Amino acid sequence: MRVNSNISGKFIGLLIILVIAGCSESPKEPLVINSDPSISSRPYDRSASNPPKTFFKKKFKNLFSHQNTVWERMLSLYAFPDVDNERVDQQLSWYLSHPDYVARIQERAAPYMHLILDEIEAKNLPGELALLPAVESAFIPEAYSRSAASGLWQFIPSTGRLFGLEQNSWYDGRRDVYASTVAATTFLKDLSETFNGDWFLALASYNYGKGNVAKAISRNDYQGLPTDYWSLDLPKETEDYVPRLLAIAKLFANADRYNIALQNVPNKPYCEVVNIGSQLDLDKAAELAHTPLSHFLKLNPGFKKASTAPQGPHHLLVPTAHAHAFKTSLAALPYEERVDQRRHDEEQLAEKIRQNELLAQRMRAEEERLEERRKREIIAHRHDYARNTSTQQYKVGRGESLTSIARKYGTSVATLRQTNHLARNSVNAGTYLRVPVATSHASAIKQITKVAKVSGGQVYVVKKGDTFFNVSKRFAVSRNNIAAWNGMSPGSNLKLGQKLVIKSGGQQLASASQTRLVRYTVKRGDSLMQLSRKFGVPVGDLRKANPGTGRGLRPGQNLKILVDSSDRST
Repeated sequence: MRVNSNISGKFIGLLIILVIAGCSESPKEPLVINSDPSISSRPYDRSASNPPKTFFKKKFKNLFSHQNTVWERMLSLYAFPDVDNERVDQQLSWYLSHPDYVARIQERAAPYMHLILDEIEAKNLPGELALLPAVESAFIPEAYSRSAASGLWQFIPSTGRLFGLEQNSWYDGRRDVYASTVAATTFLKDLSETFNGDWFLALASYNYGKGNVAKAISRNDYQGLPTDYWSLDLPKETEDYVPRLLAIAKLFANADRYNIALQNVPNKPYCEVVNIGSQLDLDKAAELAHTPLSHFLKLNPGFKKASTAPQGPHHLLVPTAHAHAFKTSLAALPYEERVDQRRHDEEQLAEKIRQNELLAQRMRAEEERLEERRKREIIAHRHDYARNTSTQQYKVGRGESLTSIARKYGTSVATLRQTNHLARNSVNAGTYLRVPVATSHASAIKQITKVAKVSGGQVYVVKKGDTFFNVSKRFAVSRNNIAAWNGMSPGSNLKLGQKLVIKSGGQQLASASQTRLVRYTVKRGDSLMQLSRKFGVPVGDLRKANPGTGRGLRPGQNLKILVDSSDRST
């Protein structure tokens, strides 16, 4: 049964902005609309700053017309403009340094992505929005933040009710995957229309609140400043919010370039919405669906008790593979047997639900710790950049562009524009620019070379495709030793052009015979990412040694895995 949560744009235009609070994924207090009557007591005036439209032609529509996987379908719906911005680059660097997090996001998103894309496509929204739950909740439908936001899309209670999501002792629509997806896509579409089609302002409003963003626009407009998202004075969380979505969207669009494995999730419905017509015990529903109760509750986390709500909604998400059998069995089940009070052990089921909630809270706490670490790493990166860089004057030559100059000096176009206060990406020949350069770069290389000479070793320059594993094989040393010699961890990513100290003659030196071949038989549920973590071998090396594994693994398949026997972790 489809939840009717659509609210017309005309109706939204008449609502007082004060009651709308933006959805938030962060563990901060709820963000509310400013009470200044000059802003919050009237709808946003679209003509005040006239932000540019950002409705764009689907960028990958022809490239991924076959749409064999949900990721290809998602990419075919991409519509955001390409953005060259240091804030996006910083977020992208964080995702690239945490590939296990990206893998977890894919695993959690797999059951819901087809359903989300159906709503995205039906409302003609940009495909990038399908990844917004990765930013909001890490695709944990039971997620609950300290600001009282809940569900995949992290609605706070008031905004959830505004968009038709019921919340009572039986049911929380914010955690209903289907209902909340319908509500979130409706909300996002309304925000886009409010801001004249500017999706970056719409997303900022989803996080910070429509009234707050409108007030920031008015402040800039009053001062004669640009009123686009990147120019607004917003809280740190909101300044990072849009770049985080753009970064993960860019990562999925360029998975091969960034050596990120996109899991093979077929572009087929994993589950479907089934109208059950009346109240039903959840354990009985799981039995009719031939689905383990714990998994069935994962698909239907909106229900808070042992049964669906007496007054509805009367719909459930059922695995598509068992939907027909579920409907047939349910139709044959008398109404009086749908809720069996005599044999119904509500305490036992309630305990299972509670355990699921505790697990979700632990997962959410882990994601919040990871989020705090991400913020600290990005801040540290910014401080290091500011401390270790200075500028030098550079005269633009004929035929040169900001892109070529940025590439030449190892910086970004956004940094050059910011340093030189440039309004556009174009620059004329003969113009003098201030170019940021790393003051410690040369001294760092000298120090590395000095350490290598003292230890009787050598300096190795990292090449494309290098990992700790294949460098350790090349020099017949363990990857743990290489990491220790260079003050790194074995799980760190190597950067192209990076200098590594390789010592020789030490007691830790490993022989070539310490690399051995392991033959492994694939078990049900195995993936390349899991085997990579288990044996300490990069996914790329597993693929090279076992051609044909790019499309996934099959139970019973035999794999060749070259492991470092001197590494105790394997």
